[in-house]
Amino acid sequence: MSAGRPVPFEVVAADGSARAGVAQLPLGAVTTPCFMPVGTRGAVRTLDAGDLERLGAQVVLGNTYHLMLRPGADVVADLGGLRGFTGFGGRFLTDSGGFQIFSLEPRVDEDGATFASTYDGSRHRLTPESAVHIQARLGADVQMALDVCPGLPAPPEAIRAATERTHRWAGRARAAFLAGIDEGIVPAHQVQFGICQGGIDPSLRAASASTIVGEGFDGYAIGGLSVGEPRDEMVPALAAATAQMPAERPRYLMGVGDPAGIVEGIAHGVDLFDCVLPTRLARHGTALTMSGRLNLRNARYARDLDPIDPLRPCPLLGEVSRGYLRHLFTVRELTAMRLVTLHNLWWLGELVADLRRAITAGTFSAARHDVLEVWG
Repeated sequence: MSAGRPVPFEVVAADGSARAGVAQLPLGAVTTPCFMPVGTRGAVRTLDAGDLERLGAQVVLGNTYHLMLRPGADVVADLGGLRGFTGFGGRFLTDSGGFQIFSLEPRVDEDGATFASTYDGSRHRLTPESAVHIQARLGADVQMALDVCPGLPAPPEAIRAATERTHRWAGRARAAFLAGIDEGIVPAHQVQFGICQGGIDPSLRAASASTIVGEGFDGYAIGGLSVGEPRDEMVPALAAATAQMPAERPRYLMGVGDPAGIVEGIAHGVDLFDCVLPTRLARHGTALTMSGRLNLRNARYARDLDPIDPLRPCPLLGEVSRGYLRHLFTVRELTAMRLVTLHNLWWLGELVADLRRAITAGTFSAARHDVLEVWG
């Protein structure tokens, strides 16, 4: 059986546990730290492929659960996989459907999960093996192993049961992926990441990460955080997990995209992040700025000529003012959502780039302090 396709990770600079690096995916390098915009159904809300190119997005997320329902993995495959389907020439990562086990509460048994479609109520089954095969059809660069993501807080016995099931499913997912390579089912450019669980218990997190690393995945992820727990409980669990993960592989903190969460993740050795937060905030009129969140619907901005963030104006928006954006939101013009989405993703990308430069310069501690002063 194939030995897999381990993703080499080169640490270019480090400052404490924070690291700036390069993850070598089969179709190209990803510079880290890296924030990955979420395109659940094959599109980042309100944006097109050209927008993503202008933003310099390196990796975009697609969601296995939603894409398997509509338009279907076979349709995506027939249209050239996610790259051909969307027209975006960068790289893709597909979630396995584990987050939907948390958010949609399907019927879960040892074999897998049975969902009622959010579109028409029809029944659909995801198992560790079928999640591998669906993601192979979607053609992402990185596919994720199916896991069980419990909400927090939860009883310790529920967290342990979910973690242990995640481990059993990880072994099945890895075996299915490696067999898929041998059988020509898994595309030549695709790699697989495993996910650790364990709630906020550092000892259980460490044990879970060690178990998942033992399966020999190509990269590693921390799931089941930022699902209801306070940050002071999240960080020790995160640190316990990353301490067990090999330095020569990329590390991915799933579902975290607020500035404080990102800087804390980087401080504990995380390389990759994703979250719907910046795009969801944008659609509701909230912008990310150097001074914190800015509610553009506020009447105080009706005659404001300033750009969204005078301290860091987004070059993609040109001369667009706060006053104009406030008007667009007031009259429910969809252009407003697109413009603020562009700003938020650009702004977050610049923040991550700043943190990479701080790591390289050996000033990460000061940069972390500055971010937490505003966003902590």
